Amino acid sequence: MEYVNMSLPWMPDHYAMVPQLVEKQVKTEKEAALRYDTKTPRYLHIASNQTNRWGHNRSYRLQVFSFTGDHLPESQAEEKSMSWARYKVAITKHKDLERTSSSLYNQNNMWTPAVDFSKYIEDNENIENEDLVAWVTTGFLHIPHAEDIPNTVTVGNGGGVILRPHNYFDEDPSIHSADGVYIEPGTEDSCENNRIACLAQEACSPVLEPFTYHGFEGVMKFED
Repeated sequence: MEYVNMSLPWMPDHYAMVPQLVEKQVKTEKEAALRYDTKTPRYLHIASNQTNRWGHNRSYRLQVFSFTGDHLPESQAEEKSMSWARYKVAITKHKDLERTSSSLYNQNNMWTPAVDFSKYIEDNENIENEDLVAWVTTGFLHIPHAEDIPNTVTVGNGGGVILRPHNYFDEDPSIHSADGVYIEPGTEDSCENNRIACLAQEACSPVLEPFTYHGFEGVMKFED
């Protein structure tokens, strides 16, 4: 997204900064390597030359959610063993010999690691019209605090990546789901289409007495 100084249609003599979606295609591995300390584009797409019925390129969108801490400075010799963490996202040409971003054996020799991910990008190969691999770094930095006792809250403590179809289909593919149900107004209580409405009739469950609660009466006594 970029701001463009544009003339206002209703006031041609006046201008305003308006956000505009700008498309940029990256064609090499170095261009597609987004470092952790740089601004990431709002929309990341891996697109093909094929189009859907609306004329848009079929693509998948990468949505990254990450709250990792700062990366180890590259001046440190041990950083080579974890060079994958330099990048939020890196797109490389698929190669059979580039199967993992790291190795279990890196911890045995961190200064000359068995797998140095940065080498995957240094050759700067063309990624246009090729089979691609998306390397995504995601995570979070958790500092222990009192509210972690007795259990650490998971809300807000996480990271991940979502691979979403974007113009890949002609419409929402879920409408063709075999178990899709269409309920018209007034048929919410009908067992024909909405089996949940008749769950009590179909479920085999015991009949329990109504639940009552009287606090701690007769269980605990507190004396002055």
